[in-house]
Amino acid sequence: MFSFFERLVAPFPDDDRTPPQDGLLRFIVFYARPVWPLLVAMAVLTAAISVIEVSLFAFLGHIVDWFANSPRDTFLSDNALALSGMAVVVLIVLPLLVFIEGLVTFQALSGNFPMRFRWQVHRWLLGQSLTFFQDEFAGRIATKLMQTALAVRETVMKFLDVMLYVAVYFTGIVVLVAGADWRLALPFLAWLAGYVALLRYFVPRLGRVAERQADARAEMTGRVVDAYTNIATVKLFAHTRREGDYARTSMQTFLATVYAQMRQVNGFYASLYLLNSLLLIAVAGLGIMLWQSALISAGAIAAAIGLVLRINGMAQWIMWEVSQLFENIGTLRDGMATFARTQAIADADNASTLDVHHGALLFDRIRFHYGRGAGVIEDFSLSIAPGEKIGLIGRSGAGKSTLLSLLLRFHELEGGRILIDDQDIAGITQQSLRASIGMVTQDTALLHRSVGDNIRYGRPDASDADLQAAIEAAHAGDFIDSLVDVHGNRGLEAQVGERGVKLSGGQRQRIALARVMLKNAPILLLDEATSALDSEVEAAITENLHRLMAGKTVIAVAHRLSTIAALDRLIVIDEGAIVESGTHAQLLAHDGLYARLWAMQSGGFIGEAPLHACHAG
Repeated sequence: MFSFFERLVAPFPDDDRTPPQDGLLRFIVFYARPVWPLLVAMAVLTAAISVIEVSLFAFLGHIVDWFANSPRDTFLSDNALALSGMAVVVLIVLPLLVFIEGLVTFQALSGNFPMRFRWQVHRWLLGQSLTFFQDEFAGRIATKLMQTALAVRETVMKFLDVMLYVAVYFTGIVVLVAGADWRLALPFLAWLAGYVALLRYFVPRLGRVAERQADARAEMTGRVVDAYTNIATVKLFAHTRREGDYARTSMQTFLATVYAQMRQVNGFYASLYLLNSLLLIAVAGLGIMLWQSALISAGAIAAAIGLVLRINGMAQWIMWEVSQLFENIGTLRDGMATFARTQAIADADNASTLDVHHGALLFDRIRFHYGRGAGVIEDFSLSIAPGEKIGLIGRSGAGKSTLLSLLLRFHELEGGRILIDDQDIAGITQQSLRASIGMVTQDTALLHRSVGDNIRYGRPDASDADLQAAIEAAHAGDFIDSLVDVHGNRGLEAQVGERGVKLSGGQRQRIALARVMLKNAPILLLDEATSALDSEVEAAITENLHRLMAGKTVIAVAHRLSTIAALDRLIVIDEGAIVESGTHAQLLAHDGLYARLWAMQSGGFIGEAPLHACHAG
C-alpha cells in the first residue's frame, strides 16, 4: 500500500520544458501542475477531518446536557445509539481519514514533489552557459536548489492545508455556536477580524525579511563552500583567519535577518496571545449572561469554551504556518531569480546533429569581445583543412583559449560564423558538437568519483580493453595501480577527491589524457595539454599523442614552443588577429616574430611581454 502511493508521482520525469520567466504564481503552478490531483485529494481529506473535529465539540456540548438532564441509571440506554455512532467516528472514521491523508501527504507528495523539482531544475541548470556558473558560487547554486525545492512543496501544501483548515474549521465553529444563540458567534467574528488584521500587518513584513534571509543564507553557504573547495589555496597563503572573517561577514548578515524575523514573530505571538485571551473572556462572559437568561444550555457554553481553547492552539499553529509560508515564498522568490533565468546559449528550434565526415574547420570573420565592446577577437578568419594539425601561439590574453571556447560554443559569437564540414555550429545541437570534439586543458578538474569513472567519462560504453589501452597510451597505468583511497578502494576504483585533489597535477593530467584518448573524437583540442607533466613523462606521452592525432583535425595551444613545433602549421596571434603563419621551418627562415620568440624562449616558454614588443629586439 505504501509503495502504491509512493509511485503516484514520478520523481524523475523526462520533461525539458522551459520554466516561466516571470511571475511567482506561474513559477509555482508550472512545477505543481503534475501533482494537482493529489493536492485536491489532500484538500478534500483535510476538509473532512476539520468538519469531524468541529462536530466533536458539538457532541461534547450534547454530552454535558445529557449529564444534566438524563437519569444516571438510564443514561447509557437512552443515548446508546449516539454514543456508539460517535465512538465509531472517533475510533475508526477519523483515524482512517488521517491515515489516508498521511498516505497522500507523506508517501505521495512529501518526498516526490521536491525531488521532482530538483531533478527538473538540475537538468535545466546543466543546460546553462559556462558563464552562468562562473558568475555564481557553486555552493550557492546548490543550496538554492535544495532550499527552493522544499519551499515549493511547503508553499503549496501549507497554503492549501492552512486555508482549508481555517475556512472549514472556522465556518463550522460559527455555525455551531450560532445554532445555540447568534450572539454567541459575535466574539468569534470579532476575533476573526482582529486575526486578519494581525496577519495583514505582520505577514508581509515576515515575507520581506524571509526573502532577505534566503539570499543571505545562500551567500553564507556559498562562502563557506568556496573556502572548503579551495582549502589548499587557503592554507598555502596562510589565510585561514582571513577566510574565517570573510565567512563571518556573511554570517553576521544572515544573523541580522534572523534577529529581524524574530522581532516580528515575537510581536505577532504576543498580539495573538492577547487577542485569544480577549476571545476567551468575551465568550465566557457572554455565555454566562445568556445562560443566566435561560437562552442557552450549559452544554452550549462548554462547547463554545472548548472551541475557544481549540482556536487558541490552532491560531498559534496557523501563525507559525503562515510565517513559514511567507518564509518559503521569500526563498522561492530568491530561487526563482536564479532558476528562471533564460539560458544564454540554447539550441535553435530546428537544430540538427553534427555530422563530422572530414573535420574541416572554418572561422569566418568572427567577432567576440566578452561583451566589453573592445577587442579580443575582431574580424578573425582561419581555414583548417581536414586532418590538419594547427598550433596556436601567442601571449596570455591574445585570444588563443577564447578561440577554442568559441569553437566549443561556450560563448555565442557577436559576428561571423564557425563551420565544421560546412555546418554552422550555431545551427547544430551543443550535445553533438561537443561529442565530436575532444579537449585536454591545462587546468584539469576531475569529478569526485573513481579513477575509472573519470576515464570512462570520455566514452561510458567503452570496453575494458579500450579503457586499458587508453590508460597505457597516457602512461597512467603504474600510478593508477598503486592508488588506495581512505575507504580501501584500489586502482580504478579509488576515489580521486573533489576536483581530483588527492592526485598530483601530473597524475590528473594523465587521467585527462586517457579520458580524451578513450573519447577518440574526430576533432582534438589541446590547451597546454602536457604542461603539468615532467619532461620524461611528457616525451613518452607526446609519442602517443602523435598516434592519437592521426586522422584528426587538431588545434593545439602551448607556451612551450618545442611541444608544437612539429605540427603542420603554426599560427601566431596577438590581440585576436593572425600576425604570422607557416611551418616551424618556414617561420624560422622568415626570421620574423616567431623566430624572435623562438630565440627569446628560456626553458621553452613564451614570456609575458606583448608580442609586438619583440619587434624591438
